[in-house]
Amino acid sequence: MESYPAIEDHGLIGDLQTAALVTCDGTVDWFCAPRFDSPSIFAALLDRERGGYFRIAPHDVRYVTKQLYLPGTPILITRFISADGVAEVMDFMPVTGDLATDSHRLVRIVTMVRGSMRFRVECRPRFDYARERHDLERHPNGYLFRSPSATLTFNPVDPVRQLWAQTGEVRLEDGDLIAYGTLNEGDTGGIVLETAGTEPRTISAAEVEGMFEWTRDYWRRWVERSRYTGRWREMVERSAITLKLMTYAPTGAMIAAPTAALPELVGGTRNWDYRYTWVRDTSFSVHALLGLGFTEEVSRYMNWLDERIREAGDHQDPLKIMYRVDGSSDLHEEVLDHLEGYRGSSPVRIGNGAADQLQLDIHGEALYAMHLADEQGIRVSHQVWKSTVRLVDWLCQHWDRPDAGIWESRHHPRNYTFGRVMSWVALDRAIRLATRTGRPGDTTRWAEQRNLIYDQVMARGYHRERGSFVQAYDENMLDAALLAMPAVGFVTPSDPLWRSTLNAIERELVSDSLVHRYDPVHSPDGLPGHEGTFNMCTFWYVEALARSGRLDDARLTLEKMSTFSNHLGLYAEEIAATGEQIGNYPQAFSHLSLINSALTLNDLLDTEADARRRH
Repeated sequence: MESYPAIEDHGLIGDLQTAALVTCDGTVDWFCAPRFDSPSIFAALLDRERGGYFRIAPHDVRYVTKQLYLPGTPILITRFISADGVAEVMDFMPVTGDLATDSHRLVRIVTMVRGSMRFRVECRPRFDYARERHDLERHPNGYLFRSPSATLTFNPVDPVRQLWAQTGEVRLEDGDLIAYGTLNEGDTGGIVLETAGTEPRTISAAEVEGMFEWTRDYWRRWVERSRYTGRWREMVERSAITLKLMTYAPTGAMIAAPTAALPELVGGTRNWDYRYTWVRDTSFSVHALLGLGFTEEVSRYMNWLDERIREAGDHQDPLKIMYRVDGSSDLHEEVLDHLEGYRGSSPVRIGNGAADQLQLDIHGEALYAMHLADEQGIRVSHQVWKSTVRLVDWLCQHWDRPDAGIWESRHHPRNYTFGRVMSWVALDRAIRLATRTGRPGDTTRWAEQRNLIYDQVMARGYHRERGSFVQAYDENMLDAALLAMPAVGFVTPSDPLWRSTLNAIERELVSDSLVHRYDPVHSPDGLPGHEGTFNMCTFWYVEALARSGRLDDARLTLEKMSTFSNHLGLYAEEIAATGEQIGNYPQAFSHLSLINSALTLNDLLDTEADARRRH
């Protein structure tokens, strides 16, 4: 590979247990198996020379590429267009089901639509983040890559095998496979890679067609369950599919992103592993998924969250901020010094040292999700409620502690305003749950502590001279997380204190509708360098504008934001000053906040339109 593709020049495919990224030129440059958080097999995204990749593309011909998803699915189509002809590579992963498995299939089908083209196929796996050497075995019907910890089976789809058998255009070079073949108009062939395979086999065109039809129909049936029919249906649908792709089916846990170590500043050091389940991210997704009608996904996630609450409550501990998809919490952070990082952005980190931070706000997000789910009839068991009570009682004792905050600062702990606001949310929703369901809990104490938090935030979280709520007590820096205050009900959108806060955020953190989380120069977070604008915060800004009655401004901001998605409607974590997408990709927080802002704005626009019609 000659250079790094842009982060946004990728499509995402997956099977609900793991996922892969495919570039616009037909290269799979990121794939981990058997789970999202497993070691990589292809990681050229993080090191173009050593990371490994699987490419299918025209050879020795000038071409342009176009990429799209098959409507209503995550089946990716990459089109190669030249004077000699037009070809398509279709990439997808058949859904594996709810039982964890080591066997995952990556299907790549090549079709010659018009004319003829000569193709080059390169399969260069690098197991265990390129730390293990492997052997390549030639078998009668395919090839097997074998490392000490894993295998990868290379299964040709007829007529590819016959073509290679006739021409002999397959080379095995130091454990890598390179092959050539010419396709003429109407020809279809391809490759099926399978993890944990033992014996390669030739796959018939009919079998691959069956895989395709089953995968297509699964996703279209799933999408049809959405009840959203609003103004931004295509954006919302693609975001919902993306969130589903990042959900681990055996447990219902949603990862923050399928990638690790993609930089928040190209060449910088803010490079984190996001292949884990943040309680905050997935809890906020509950509102989005319920708004679309996906109650089954919410129920699965709540079962996973219930187990985490039981573990925390039964040990009188706070929730951890993130876990692996199976619920385990060993996320030891390490640096892969042998990989150069995306465009030289090092260090390359796997694991996440922030897992052991104290972040008080996550209890608010967890109880917020539990309350929303309960309103839809998704209720917790008696044992989970007992653990929830213990967790809420713990919060009553500890909500006034300094913590690391929503942005996982690696600076010293502080008294973050947002952490206090979400602690208020936790207690408020716990009271509502106990009252509505008639379950036991010390609601008198909870109400007392909730009111103390409210009074403290109003007294110390609002900076009178600045005229706004601020990031932390006794400081004067702003924080875009405060944009969520009206959405969670801590303030009303018409409150003068909130309106002045919104105005201050617009003056200092908003740049041409895009929103920075905070200013790291004036609000140190323990890390060098700066970052781009944060997509989730921009969508929060849309929702805050809408709730404040500024519907035209909200609509324009949302439409502007849509221009920063990639050609497939996908968003990374941030937008750089250059306009390119940066950070881990695609980002669940970006897509779930897009859905929430679209739901809120669409409802308010409908209400406004109804009012105009009545008058």
